[in-house]
Amino acid sequence: MNTTNTPSLRGWLRAPVPATATQARVQQFVLGWKRFAANRSALAGAVFLLILVLVAWLAPVISPYSPFQQSLSTRLLPPSAAHWLGTDELGRDILSRIIHGTRITLYIAVLTAVIVAPVGLIVGTLAGYFGGWLDLVLMRIVDVFLAFPSLILALAFVTALGPGIENAVIALSLSAWPPIARLARAETLTIRKSDYVAAMRMQGASNLRIILSDVVPMCLPSVVVRVTLNMAIVILTAAGLGFLGLGAQPPSPEWGAMLSSGREFMMNAWWVAAVPGIAILLTSLAVNLAGDGLRDVLDPRHD
Repeated sequence: MNTTNTPSLRGWLRAPVPATATQARVQQFVLGWKRFAANRSALAGAVFLLILVLVAWLAPVISPYSPFQQSLSTRLLPPSAAHWLGTDELGRDILSRIIHGTRITLYIAVLTAVIVAPVGLIVGTLAGYFGGWLDLVLMRIVDVFLAFPSLILALAFVTALGPGIENAVIALSLSAWPPIARLARAETLTIRKSDYVAAMRMQGASNLRIILSDVVPMCLPSVVVRVTLNMAIVILTAAGLGFLGLGAQPPSPEWGAMLSSGREFMMNAWWVAAVPGIAILLTSLAVNLAGDGLRDVLDPRHD
């Protein structure tokens, strides 16, 4: 049975002309996956991110100690069999804090992406499609936000809002949506001049229908890629806010806050600051590698 089914499935996936829309989507997905998997660095980044998701999900199960458990008798212990990554200045197990800190980092990155992607997409498509005074006003607002470095802008917003994870997410979102809006506008300016959009107008389609059914789907791949690549900047900025005491507050095991508290012990207990720093570095690198691979897959100009 398996021998007869395998060739038919293979032939269905390799059919030169798809018979249905479902078949076309499946063929496109398989082709994209093969292209992504051929990029070894992108695949490694994606695997590392998947491991991070699993670690965050299973944190209470796989964590050897409580991330808040203090023991001054075991403070600043080097890596050992009992504490694989050592202990910090309060005797807390660094591995346990890194594991639970994964949840905070992914929470900030994912929630920021969920906010900035639709906001930037809506603003960019409206500005690019309608043009005129709406485009002028929206793009001048975008220019004001882009005039400041993202970290400085996030610092200004979180200072006004107050420290905390939720306020850090809001500040990061306010500083991260303008590049998405500018990209969506550039894509929309090209799409609105296409023949199929003109045909939709001749058929009496409303502007809202054209935007939702034609413009947004065409802009979405570029926006997804840009958001993915921006997540590395978001992770670094979130760690910077935590380092300055404006993000997650102690005793929360946020990597930037851990790095900040560990800098005082760099000379005699290097692992306290080095471990969260390496975690931030590897996560940002994995996001960049996976984003590069995703760009190659979703780029319509890819050979």
